[in-house]
Amino acid sequence: MGRQSSRGRDIDGIILLDKPLGISSNALLQKVKRLFRVNRAGHTGALDPLATGMLPVCFGEATKFSQYLLNANKRYMVTALLGKRTDTSDAEGRTVSCRPVFIDQSRLEAALDHFRGKSIQLPSIFSALKHHGRPLYEYARKGITVAREARTIHVYDLHLHYWDHTKVELEIHCAKGTYIRTIIDDLGELLGCGAHVAALRRLAVASYSTERMVTLAALQNITAEAPEAPETLDRLDALLLPMDSAMADIPVVNLLSDIAARVRLGQPVAVTKQLKVGMVRLTEGDAGRFFGIGEISTPGRLKPIRLIATSRTK
Repeated sequence: MGRQSSRGRDIDGIILLDKPLGISSNALLQKVKRLFRVNRAGHTGALDPLATGMLPVCFGEATKFSQYLLNANKRYMVTALLGKRTDTSDAEGRTVSCRPVFIDQSRLEAALDHFRGKSIQLPSIFSALKHHGRPLYEYARKGITVAREARTIHVYDLHLHYWDHTKVELEIHCAKGTYIRTIIDDLGELLGCGAHVAALRRLAVASYSTERMVTLAALQNITAEAPEAPETLDRLDALLLPMDSAMADIPVVNLLSDIAARVRLGQPVAVTKQLKVGMVRLTEGDAGRFFGIGEISTPGRLKPIRLIATSRTK
């Protein structure tokens, strides 16, 4: 169990929440933070209230490495309705236009191919991208137009699961910064009929398995009878993934304790020149305790980048 303070517990790890429909990512974060009685927590990329699915939440020292999940690839299942375009590109928005749908599957497949691989996307004005420190959707709700910069996105895989003239179900595996709502809106314009997102579910983030997701209801059931009991908190903590699981694709460098101590002081150290240049996970000793991220900047030279507090590695 994590260390207890007057405010809450100091625990480190990652939990994969299965976000339900109709709640904001931050509201869900606050509920789970209270259930775990944890001091510090943060999510790794918001889902719209309309969206459901995987929302990794980092506790304690794991928040230092949340950027690796923000930057990770994502996989989504999206249901789109053709024939109606909305200002938010989803079912919660105001209708902008309604047009007849005159397409066949071959035309749909040809349009979908436009989005595979790399393409240019203009983010929605209703996105959470920041402009002068405020999300774009705040400007949009006040009727203020803000210039957005188009960006390159990468869709690794786009699979058509279902089509019945006006309803389309797609599975999309994409890189960070890809707006699924914008893909659907652009698809509708390409087909000449308009489209919007009716349902969106995030299936995966990075290499995390869907099976490891936990619902809010399941957490509430665990805490229902004795929320502060040690055995209750132990059951909750058993659901946490190691904090370095966010960086599973980064190579590991295990250091002797005396070398690790120098790295913790911020000092670069010599390592074998066989290690490739790039980011590495740092572990220590026979137990292989994770204690941070480093970088092989030049062959044979390792420097610390982001480290766990010394008190949390004991």
